Amino acid sequence: MLVEELRVTLLRLASEDGEVRERLAADGSLFDGYNSLMAIVHRRNGDQLGVIVDAFGWPGFDLVGEDGADAAWLICKHAIAQPELQRRMLPLLEQAVAKGDAQPWHAATLEDGIRFYEGRPQVYGTMWDWDADGRLRPWTIEAPGRVDDRRAAVGLPPLEEQEREMSAAAEFPPADPEARLREAADWARSVGWRV
Repeated sequence: MLVEELRVTLLRLASEDGEVRERLAADGSLFDGYNSLMAIVHRRNGDQLGVIVDAFGWPGFDLVGEDGADAAWLICKHAIAQPELQRRMLPLLEQAVAKGDAQPWHAATLEDGIRFYEGRPQVYGTMWDWDADGRLRPWTIEAPGRVDDRRAAVGLPPLEEQEREMSAAAEFPPADPEARLREAADWARSVGWRV
């Protein structure tokens, strides 16, 4: 049963996220740490997603359609300052994938994000970060020799293709890569990703 009101809400929240992101990218402030306005949008949207999931379960294809499910995934993926929310959502999203009610790559990218913020190796190579030399690279990958097989199994293109796409983001390296890595680790501890 498609619930149009939920679908419209999720699409609106995802659209607002995108509009703020575009505005901050245009002036360059998106690339200078975790922007406080973006953090507010992500927190608000994450809170709304939590309410929806508490009432209806994971908003998959059957409940909110494919575009609504994509919006729910985006909202969850961007709720990076809410580790408890993302950790709670991952098994629900995995269950939806198992039932054919969500895209497999949704769960894969969320799992990688959680592992990245916890400081653990990722599985699918979807998370990228600046290294100490100021180069944009995939975060550490578990069993990297089989990453393209795992990516293919969830509908992701080969890592090499993602690398070409990431080259645009490489235009905005941090001024002090080592300081940025320290700040990112401090932030991850401050919101509860790491101890």
